[in-house]
Amino acid sequence: MNGLPLAFLLGLLGSLHCAVMCGPLMLSLPLPKQNYFKAALHLLLYQFGRVLMYTLMGILVGFVGNSLSLVFSQNTLSLIIGILLVIFTVLYFSKSYLQFFNSFQSKLIAPIAKLMGKVYGLPFWGFFAGMLNGIVPCGMVYLALATALNTASVQEAGIFMFLFGLGTTPLMLLISLGGIYLKKYIRFNPNKLVPWFMLFLGVLFIMRSAELGIPFLSPAIHATHPGHVAECM
Repeated sequence: MNGLPLAFLLGLLGSLHCAVMCGPLMLSLPLPKQNYFKAALHLLLYQFGRVLMYTLMGILVGFVGNSLSLVFSQNTLSLIIGILLVIFTVLYFSKSYLQFFNSFQSKLIAPIAKLMGKVYGLPFWGFFAGMLNGIVPCGMVYLALATALNTASVQEAGIFMFLFGLGTTPLMLLISLGGIYLKKYIRFNPNKLVPWFMLFLGVLFIMRSAELGIPFLSPAIHATHPGHVAECM
């Protein structure tokens, strides 16, 4: 499945969730207030480090997807991932599952937060802080990685996550440059966006595996074309 056109759009639409969840982290960055050049440099390095980490994670899942393609066909892999996403969508509306997920997420964030405090003293701390931000557990990143996995290609998976990261960058930069805390202005929980994105991608993967002949949604990639038989004289 070539999902590259979806990558930037997924990042751009999902950046609202990322901005609200990671906004406090970005607003707490120790930027030098008296030196605007250094502050802008660290902010750009932060975004570069974050997008680079997404790209590296994409390359990693690309290797996994490439290995799985030796066992499963592309359609079968798309069907499996689609079914799993739909199942996780249903689980997402379970309170017990949410409590387990939130607890698991908190345990993963704690060591990352400790490392984040240690990198602030480094010369180019913005870059390293951005890389650490890239591995912070996030539902939207998980969805992007699932899509990258379905490419079953190391190169396409890396490019997909790179474009996803670029899609999240404009709003993240706006927050850091403008000092905007979006949670003050948004009256709904951005986590509620995740299951709907998950359901959309799950259904999309299942439809693509069916090859119904619907452009983009379910193209007939392996459809046979009529030909002719040549006689050998």
